[in-house]
Amino acid sequence: MKKIYLIAFSSFISFCSFSQKIINRDPQIEALVSQISSDSLKKFDEKLVSFGTRSTLSTTTDTKRGIGASRLWVLSKFQEFAKTSEGRMTAVLDTFTLQPDGRRIDKTIAMANVMATLKGTDPNDDRVFMVSGHIDSRVTDVMNRESDAPGANDDGSGTVAVIELARVMAKSKFPATIIFVVVSGEEQGLLGANYLAEKALKQNWNLEALLNNDIMGSNNSNETNIIDNTRLRIFSEGLPAFEMDKKVGAIRQYGVENDGKARQLARYVKETGERYVDNLEIVMIYRNDRFLRGGDHTPFVNRGFAAVRLSEMNENFLHQHQDLRVEKGVEYGDLIKFMDFEYLRKNTCVNLASLANLAKSPSMPQDVILDVRGLGNSTNLNWKAPKAGKVKGYYVLMRETAMPYWQKKFFTTNLKISLPYSKDNYFFAVQSVSEDGNEGLPVLPRVGLRNAGE
Repeated sequence: MKKIYLIAFSSFISFCSFSQKIINRDPQIEALVSQISSDSLKKFDEKLVSFGTRSTLSTTTDTKRGIGASRLWVLSKFQEFAKTSEGRMTAVLDTFTLQPDGRRIDKTIAMANVMATLKGTDPNDDRVFMVSGHIDSRVTDVMNRESDAPGANDDGSGTVAVIELARVMAKSKFPATIIFVVVSGEEQGLLGANYLAEKALKQNWNLEALLNNDIMGSNNSNETNIIDNTRLRIFSEGLPAFEMDKKVGAIRQYGVENDGKARQLARYVKETGERYVDNLEIVMIYRNDRFLRGGDHTPFVNRGFAAVRLSEMNENFLHQHQDLRVEKGVEYGDLIKFMDFEYLRKNTCVNLASLANLAKSPSMPQDVILDVRGLGNSTNLNWKAPKAGKVKGYYVLMRETAMPYWQKKFFTTNLKISLPYSKDNYFFAVQSVSEDGNEGLPVLPRVGLRNAGE
């Protein structure tokens, strides 16, 4: 039997006389979330740090030091977890070669992303959901391939989160496919992510969401002594970077500049993550990434995929991109001692809850239309059933135009709905719901005149 939790949503007050909303936790997802271990994350991170440096430019032939050895270790962990999957998980080194670029690559280098693919069980469901972190590390000089660069947090935290997710989820069955990937070359210019995003585009992957985890395991900034492990940032782009010129007219006409694919995914992660992870607020940041900086989700965003970045609330720049040293009593460097593995556990659980809920959901409803036939203060929506998945029904989401989150959900088993709310004043979307209550990604309607059932 599902447990029922009551969680306060202040934005819900405008629609109801009370400020509580009933939330159902899927027992399978709740059980998986409970298996994420801070001890396991710490053990994995200690092993990553033991390779000395993971600079993209470092050795690929040494068996104990450098980027090559660390990638092979991650591959061995993925292969170990695959043995528990009854053949559903496979693990590979996806290799490619890059030539000197006159900037951050000074010699020909052998690159590799480490990937574990947990194949979906529904042969009619070709959706892919991906989670990533980057394995490479650096010191102050990004071209320094020799000095120790522990990279415990940047991005050991994201890497071990991906490893831990693969460990916990390998034994479970999901209708859709989940890919766990540790990319290389982020510090040299998002090299591994660019390669993988282009591959996904050329091979026409039905990649519906990427959760990129980068710098997510420290609980304080270098400017303050305040420790905060109760908030996690999620960065998302509101406007589509891909083929913007073709979409700008509709975006302006309908006022949906805050409703791109990435922004919808961020809302989804916030709602789902907070549903399953106690004592954690997911803070939406209305930027693709931190100010004037970038991450491995960006190559995917630039190619039209829904991709977001998850990062700790307060970065500590004394422990990021720094040579290991002590100056005037201040210790610099990205060391294990500065990590908060309980915080990292919660942040990893957010990823698990979101991935599992997505992979268990039906695919998105098709051809969602907001019927504009005639004037009136009601809103009529209709749509077609999703291509894959068993559907219990649909949620129609609604929010005021100035509100950042969906405020109200209407459940229906039909393929149409009429609501006594004006399309002038509200945004709407439709999401499929599985028999277990797992919601898919929301779909904003297009304007049309089709009658339901046509």
